[in-house]
Amino acid sequence: MQQHNSTIQALKDALGDRVSTGDSILDLHASDEAHFHPQRPDAVAYPESTDEVVQIVRRCAADHCPIVPYGVGTSLEGHIIPVQGGITVDTSRMNAVLEIHNDDMDAVVQPGVTRKQLNEALKATGLMFTVDPGADATLGGMAATRASGTNAVRYGTMRENVMALEVVLADGRVIRTGTRARKSSAGYDLTRLFVGSEGTLGLITELSVRLFGRPEATAAATCRFDTVEGAVNTVILAIQLGIPLARIEFIDALSIRALNQYNDDMSLAESPHLFLEFHGTEAGVAEQINQVKALANEGGADEFQWARKTEDQTALWRARHDAYYATKALRNRYGHLKSTIIIISYI
Repeated sequence: MQQHNSTIQALKDALGDRVSTGDSILDLHASDEAHFHPQRPDAVAYPESTDEVVQIVRRCAADHCPIVPYGVGTSLEGHIIPVQGGITVDTSRMNAVLEIHNDDMDAVVQPGVTRKQLNEALKATGLMFTVDPGADATLGGMAATRASGTNAVRYGTMRENVMALEVVLADGRVIRTGTRARKSSAGYDLTRLFVGSEGTLGLITELSVRLFGRPEATAAATCRFDTVEGAVNTVILAIQLGIPLARIEFIDALSIRALNQYNDDMSLAESPHLFLEFHGTEAGVAEQINQVKALANEGGADEFQWARKTEDQTALWRARHDAYYATKALRNRYGHLKSTIIIISYI
């Protein structure tokens, strides 16, 4: 830490108590949700604007001090762990929804806005932000990791849903990539370069994201199969036939056991399952259900369990989102078990 003392003091002079070296703060930013060994940063800075991010980056560049951008720490890849110390730049205070364009179906947000926060702000508009990786992650972090999630099969991943970015580069320059226009072939597609770069190319300080209309009707179900092949073939046929499913996910028998043990309200048969969700009009959802049921029956499915109430659908997908913790718990209980959770979606 001593080699970065002058950097930390300069940042404290600029940001005051929004630069912390407290043990609890450093510990919080030393790891993510994965199994990697924790490594504390030397300090954590909490900027509130692009200009303050520029100040942090320029000072760190001048002092050759490492920088690690940080959202809420829900990632699993270890990229937010400051393995060489330095400054963690926590964007949680840059959490304003700047603009909502109802007619154009897009929004402009700061990187610390979480997906649930954005959807709460959209409640009165009839629109929704659809990328759902499970955790209530920040949109800046989701863009940096090119997050996907359960809605990817219909609505796409962050790659398809980020339209434009404001980014602070490693030398403190600020650039803007892309526009809010849906159709453009001008210039390099730098937005796609930064989406998925995991903080290695710059710090995202603003995003323009695509929105979708909320469906009139939704229905969700679990579907049991005797074989993995039957479940996978059902999905292949559904996609080939163009059935507009909102979500399709496959979970193997061992992972079903993990979910049953982790969730008191779940008691599915320990067999391969598909989790499905349908969006559209009442008539459209009914048609999708009949089509998928016919395909599933051909694939050997023998049981559909429906969740039509909003709270039941929420509980079903919460169980799916808990799969990581459920399989960890099963591993800890029974030792080194092989388990597969396959997300079937457009990635």
